[in-house]
Amino acid sequence: MHKLIYAKKALQDLKKLDKPIAKRIIKKLLFFSEQKDPLKFAKRLSDPRIGEYRFRIGEYRVLFDADSKGKIKILMILRIKNRKDIYDL
Repeated sequence: MHKLIYAKKALQDLKKLDKPIAKRIIKKLLFFSEQKDPLKFAKRLSDPRIGEYRFRIGEYRVLFDADSKGKIKILMILRIKNRKDIYDL
């Protein structure tokens, strides 16, 4: 299992969402963290300034960085926003 760490902005983004949507996102992130290779569900971003990867969860995108010391152990969740807003950061 991979460890999930949430940045302060990601937690603020979660709190702004409706509870059912936030629960769905958290549940999906836990699912990804339990996978042997969570990056097979992710897409590498072309602009690493906003994050290295993103997960797609319905209409929402979760931007994150991965600790890449040989094996991925930590997923640092950076932002959680609607797809229409996430890339304008």
